[in-house]
Amino acid sequence: MKLHIAVLPGDGIGPEITQQSIKVLKAVADRFDHDFYFENAVVGAAAIDSVGDPLPEATLDLCKKSDAVLFGAIGHPKFDNNPDAKVRPEQGLLRLRKGLGLFANIRPVNTYEKLLDQSPLKRERIAGADLVIYRELTGGIYFGEKSTAEDGKSATDTCTYSVEEIERVAHLAFKAAQQRRKKLTLVDKANVLETSRLWRKTVKEVAQAYKDVELDFLFVDNAAMQMILNPTQFDVILTENMFGDIISDEASVIGGSIGLLASASVGEVSAMFEPIHGSYPQATGKGIANPVASILSAAMLLDHFSLNKEADIVRRAVEISIQMNVCTQDLNKDNHYSTSKVGDFLEGVISDPDNSKINNENLNFGQMTII
Repeated sequence: MKLHIAVLPGDGIGPEITQQSIKVLKAVADRFDHDFYFENAVVGAAAIDSVGDPLPEATLDLCKKSDAVLFGAIGHPKFDNNPDAKVRPEQGLLRLRKGLGLFANIRPVNTYEKLLDQSPLKRERIAGADLVIYRELTGGIYFGEKSTAEDGKSATDTCTYSVEEIERVAHLAFKAAQQRRKKLTLVDKANVLETSRLWRKTVKEVAQAYKDVELDFLFVDNAAMQMILNPTQFDVILTENMFGDIISDEASVIGGSIGLLASASVGEVSAMFEPIHGSYPQATGKGIANPVASILSAAMLLDHFSLNKEADIVRRAVEISIQMNVCTQDLNKDNHYSTSKVGDFLEGVISDPDNSKINNENLNFGQMTII
C-alpha cells in the first residue's frame, strides 16, 4: 500500500516521539512491502515562531492532500503563562480539527499486567480494564461563541450542538461497540444542560439501529467517579467535547502512564493520529519522553487503512518492550532507556519479531537492539 503521511511534530517533545513513530512505520513498510512517504510541516508554537500563525495555510493544505496526519504535541509555557496572548499554539490544533472535519476522537484505554502496580489505582480495580472513549471533537463549548464584558467582570462561553453532530459520532461509537463487548455508555449532564438532553434524545434514536448493543447513561460527575472505582465496567464511552477531554485524561492514570495512551481523530475524509499527552516542555531534548503513545497512535493509523496485521505487530512489539522493561523512566525508574533507544528496540522487534531477547550491551551502545 502507498500512503502519503503528513508529519506535524509540533512543540516540546513532539519531534522526539514522532521520530520514533516514523522509525516504526518505516520498519512496517520494509517488512510488508508498503510505500510510506512522510512530509513534515510546522504547527503550534513552532509555527508561531516561524510565521506568526499556529496553523499556516501550507500546513493545512498538506494535511488535506495527505492520506493521514501523524501529529506530535502542541503547546509552550511562554503562551501558557501569558493570559493576554492573542495567538496561542492550541488555536492551531482546534483549527486543524475543524479544517479537516475531524469530528470524532477515539481514545483506547487498556492495561498491561506488567504495569498494574505502577498505577495509583489498586491492582484489583484496574486489572482487565479495556475501554475506548469516543469524544465529539468539533462542536460544543470549545467551538462556541466567546465574549468578555467591556468592564472585564464577566465572560461567556456558548455550548451548541446539533442533531447531525451528535448522530455522526454516535454511529461510529455504536459500530465500535458491535465489534467489542456490545455495551455503550453515554456520558452527559442531562439533568442540568439542554445540550445534554439533546444528546440523550438523539443517541436513544440512533440506538434503534443497533439492537445488539446495550445502551446506558451516566452523568459526567458520576462517570468520573466510576472511572476510578470500577473502570472494568466500561466498554465504549460516548460523550461530548469537553466531557470527553476531561474523562479521557482521567482514564490515562489507569494504565500507569499518560505516555501509553494513543488516539485517532477521524472525519469523513481525513484522519489524524496523535498521543493524548501534551508537549511536556520540561523534558524537551532530554531523551526521557515515552514514545509509546505516539507509536500506538501509528498502530491506529495502520488499522485505519485496514492494515490490521501490521498494527497488531506494532502493538505486540510494545508488549514485548514493556515485558522486558525496555522503557523510558516513567515506567522503569531504575534501569530506563532513552526515547530513541526504545524506538530502536521496537523498530528491531518489528523488523525481526522472532528475535525478542534484549542484548543490553548493544542496546546501550545504540547498535543492534535485539539478538
